[in-house]
Amino acid sequence: MGEVRLFHSVSAARSRTRPDGDTARSHRAWAFTVWYLRAVTCLNVLSAVWVSFGQDIRRHNVDDYFTPYLLTAGFASGAFTLFLAITMRRRKRAAWILNLVLAGLFLALFALGFAIDSGIRSHPQNWVSLALTAAFCGALVLGRREFYAKGDRSNPKLAAAVAAGGLLVTSLAAALLVTVTNTATAPSTFLERWQYGAVRLGSLAADDSAFTGIDTPGWVDVSINVTSTLLLLAVLYAAFRSRRAVDPIDADDEERLRALLERHGERDSLGYFALRREKSVVWSPTGKAAVAYRVVGGVCLASGDPIGDPEAWPGAIAPWLAQAREHGWIPAVMGASEEAGTIYARHGLDALELGDEALVETAEFTLEGRAMRTVRQAYNRVKRAGYRVRIRRHADIPPEEMAVLLRRADDWRDGATERGFSMALGRLGDPGDGQCVMLECTDAEGELRAVLSFVPWGPHGLSLDLMRRDRDSDNGLMEFMVIELLQRAAEVRITQVSLNFAMFRSVFERGSRLGAGPVLRLWRSLLTFFSRWWQIESLYRANAKYRPIWEPRFLLFEKSADLPRIAIAAARAEGFLEAPGLPGWLHRTHLESPATAAAPR
Repeated sequence: MGEVRLFHSVSAARSRTRPDGDTARSHRAWAFTVWYLRAVTCLNVLSAVWVSFGQDIRRHNVDDYFTPYLLTAGFASGAFTLFLAITMRRRKRAAWILNLVLAGLFLALFALGFAIDSGIRSHPQNWVSLALTAAFCGALVLGRREFYAKGDRSNPKLAAAVAAGGLLVTSLAAALLVTVTNTATAPSTFLERWQYGAVRLGSLAADDSAFTGIDTPGWVDVSINVTSTLLLLAVLYAAFRSRRAVDPIDADDEERLRALLERHGERDSLGYFALRREKSVVWSPTGKAAVAYRVVGGVCLASGDPIGDPEAWPGAIAPWLAQAREHGWIPAVMGASEEAGTIYARHGLDALELGDEALVETAEFTLEGRAMRTVRQAYNRVKRAGYRVRIRRHADIPPEEMAVLLRRADDWRDGATERGFSMALGRLGDPGDGQCVMLECTDAEGELRAVLSFVPWGPHGLSLDLMRRDRDSDNGLMEFMVIELLQRAAEVRITQVSLNFAMFRSVFERGSRLGAGPVLRLWRSLLTFFSRWWQIESLYRANAKYRPIWEPRFLLFEKSADLPRIAIAAARAEGFLEAPGLPGWLHRTHLESPATAAAPR
């Protein structure tokens, strides 16, 4: 029912935001520029691969024929137009300015050639090229309002540095390759070979009649052009990359967020994770609500519900969306509740159910009954083995003991990469998180074997943050610790606990029932297959044993086409994917530092 209500909210929001005539024309002009550049990209790459087609384009550029704007054979030119198509689709203002300048100059030269040379006017192909170039320029002007996304102010300097250094290196490498492979009998100077290589960096269809002393195999020209393609991609990325983030959360933001959590923190079990310090925050005009987010790969990723008074949520969501669109970020929300998802939908976002969060009411939890027999037996087995659990607030743990816990938790971490974003705080032992709860499990000899850490969920709840255990300890230790917390909840004055998130829980539950349809069974089989590598089904089974209340969580997004980028950004934010860079062992962080990251839920 939650999905149905949310779907109706999305449909109603979209019906209220249909564009008027001017906006529709501007949007169509924007779409024309993007598809023009995509078509030119295909032709440029095709002409680089298809030799005869590339020769036709070369003849057109040498004789009295002219091709439309940016149409020239080569991998570098194909990469250039592809990148422009991508940045224009993302509505980058810098890309619009660059295209307007280049296309305007090209059109002016085209018109001048038509005016002074009757031979150019005599070829019908030139009229077609002129019409396409003029249409592209006209579309740029008509769709100018669609290009509003800002870039980083440091982009031009970075792009210039990459271009200068890269062009020097690639041109010298091209000259060296031409020198080694040149088979011409006529002499040539190094300057001529350098010029030849520089020309081939730009296009495979350039006129080489001036280089009589140079004759190289075709693969050399292609290799040089491919090298320039890589350089061009690096320069364009530096020039048009999205701004990484605005200002991260500072001390004042954190203090204001904590004040909101004091008053409204019980509404969302994920609210405390908004205090992760690599996030940024957007406030409502009244300061009664805020959206915490992080920018990853051009995706503006928020998590959980907005913080604060639900009546003020729209005042924070609107500026968050405006800021994302201003910078060309893709807005997305991970793990929103149905209440927050409905409000996000009113602002034009679509919804997709991700899974369910397991919530346990401590007063209703019991180990009695036939359904809990397996859990009860596992609990008693660990208890008979001599394991004991100590429950304390972080503020009650002496610094020297906390240091030991941090060191052991770091030693037990699975892998070098810290994981967690939407459901992990990322700074175990920070002095500002004194109300977090630590569970320490020791064996019969008093040796520490496992730790659990929970963050506050309002005044009477806890939300699971970190789970670590010694690999040599007995199985079932984590379940034993969770049950101990549920049974001894009065020691820390709590009434509800949020456990792990079970992705696609409903698929596993409904797919195993009698009468499940073939599509649902196929979907369940696929998820079961991928559970061999990712804990999808196992998390559901581990949560279900506590017989929890299942709270659905949603992914909010603007366009279905953005889902692959959102998925990659979410995987990077959660620590399941890493961007290319230095090896992990060079920048591995440790939990001894209060600012380091913690393990996932």
